[in-house]
Amino acid sequence: MQRRDFLAFSLLAPLAWGGTLPVARAGTPAPVRPAPPDGKPHAFGFDRRRFLLDGREFRIHSGEMHPARIAKEHWRQRIRMARAMGLNTIALYVMWNHHEREPGQFDFETGNRDIVGFIRLCQEEGMWVYLRPGPYVCAEWTNGGLPAWLLRDPDTRLRDGDDPRYMTAVRRYIAALASLIAPLMVSRAGPVLMLQVENEYSMFAADVGYLKAIEAAWRGQGIAGPFAVSDGWKDLTRRRAYPPGAALGLDGADVDILAKGRAFAGEAPVWVGEGYPGWLTHWGEPAFASKDYVDTLRRVMKAGYSFNLYVVHGGTNFGLTAGANLEDDGSPFQPVITSYDYGAPIDERGYPTPQYERLRKVIAEATGLTPPTVPPAGPSATFAPVTLEPYASLWENLFEEPARIPVPGPNEILFGQDQGLVLYRKRIEAGSRLRLEGVRDYAVVYMDGREAGHVSRVEHAKLSSSPEVSLPRGCILDVLVDTFGHVNFGPRLGDHKGLIGPVTLDGAPLRDFHAWPLPLDGAWLEHLRPLKGTPARGGIFFRGKIHLDRPGDVYIDMGEWTKGYLWVNGHLLGRYWHIGPQRRLFCPGPWLREGDNTVMVLDLHRSAGAGIHAAERLHD
Repeated sequence: MQRRDFLAFSLLAPLAWGGTLPVARAGTPAPVRPAPPDGKPHAFGFDRRRFLLDGREFRIHSGEMHPARIAKEHWRQRIRMARAMGLNTIALYVMWNHHEREPGQFDFETGNRDIVGFIRLCQEEGMWVYLRPGPYVCAEWTNGGLPAWLLRDPDTRLRDGDDPRYMTAVRRYIAALASLIAPLMVSRAGPVLMLQVENEYSMFAADVGYLKAIEAAWRGQGIAGPFAVSDGWKDLTRRRAYPPGAALGLDGADVDILAKGRAFAGEAPVWVGEGYPGWLTHWGEPAFASKDYVDTLRRVMKAGYSFNLYVVHGGTNFGLTAGANLEDDGSPFQPVITSYDYGAPIDERGYPTPQYERLRKVIAEATGLTPPTVPPAGPSATFAPVTLEPYASLWENLFEEPARIPVPGPNEILFGQDQGLVLYRKRIEAGSRLRLEGVRDYAVVYMDGREAGHVSRVEHAKLSSSPEVSLPRGCILDVLVDTFGHVNFGPRLGDHKGLIGPVTLDGAPLRDFHAWPLPLDGAWLEHLRPLKGTPARGGIFFRGKIHLDRPGDVYIDMGEWTKGYLWVNGHLLGRYWHIGPQRRLFCPGPWLREGDNTVMVLDLHRSAGAGIHAAERLHD
């Protein structure tokens, strides 16, 4: 940067950032105010372990949020909240499977898939961008962001640079995304500073060649970097999957580990790739997880390191997007709840938490800069309690002819289906002890139309359920298989869904089933036939209206329900489950309208209606 440009920038910066210039103490340099993106080309790179913007040292003070987890109408407010906290950068994952639902069919435009729109908003709000496009992201997102259609071929090896099927798909994804990102790079007057190569790869494997291939794919599409990686220090030192020259982000690192990382990365910058002010929560845990990052951030900033808060705002795992964790040995299975509030400084509704204010103070003290005013959140809504009544039966809406399946197996391979439900049916002539192995992830067993029991992959780990169900001799057996999200972390990535088997009766294998795949995002939901009588078993759709005097954000309390799915005005908010800890689902105000709004619930166990209630927050 030329001297006159720097002086002009110094005079204009307080207006751009809404703050005041710091006063230097005697003998110490004043903190350099980072330039906000201004629609002009800039040079961003590395030198002597530092990030440089136009030749001057630049410290990245980043907060992560994911547009896929936020209603598009809320994007700007969430970005402004991060800026008001004193941050200068937004980090974001791009979830590949959110954009390529079927091979070669990309959507980077509709709703919260508009990645370019989100990045442009960051630029408008004076924030730089650190892009983390995968192809694998983890993120407690189903299958770590990798498309479930990759699992239709059982021989595909995920995150393997030597698998031509996988790498062909990766290169197609990068080519589609790169055409959108290239004009947004900082060198071309956009806000994107750098791209992450893959994610936490040393926690999975050690093939540096694979990471270089990802870099090469981006370079081949005209994006020359700079590039970064993020990993855990323990795994990085064990597997050393580090592409030379990349900025080294260390997850969860304090100052002592960051100092060690400098020796590992040579002249590339070392920084906190993910610092955790909160944490994730799984179904069945006793309470929502939380953390406190105030003291760690103070140490990191005092030592002069850049950082990325994972996450500054979490949002919501709408629809079927929540992932799951699984230990290397296959247990326990830990599906992530629908909320991705994460105990983050900006909560699920966009409100500041007490930690937000403390972190904001730490950042202001460390930089000497006064942050912008905290913006207001959107309006809240409420509604009178409503009892939803039975509307349709899953059992009366099996429109298609069933598939004939010799033995149950993975949904992806048998039906080309990602998540959702599959119903298996068979007449049992003799036998008493049904055993369902490989239930992924929840099965309700019916005999002659009556519920006989359920098998839960989560509850088995807690010894409160058994994979065995007692049956009478001579009955129609129905097994309704429900799913959680795909495993998103570790060697069990690519874990298939469905009734994997074996299925046995008194120790003998069962064969020859009729099966109905029931994708919950399928068109059949739009044409449900109403009930013909009073329902006698679960698998019932319930419906009702909630009346709003004015639209606004609201939590819907599902405490009276058992297990299933909730839609509002056709939007699938996600899963609920009585084992908690989550019992309220967030509905963004933009998805509601003044007057009557349609609510629909599919409960796997209830046959009688129950109430829903409005709440202001995720939990009391």
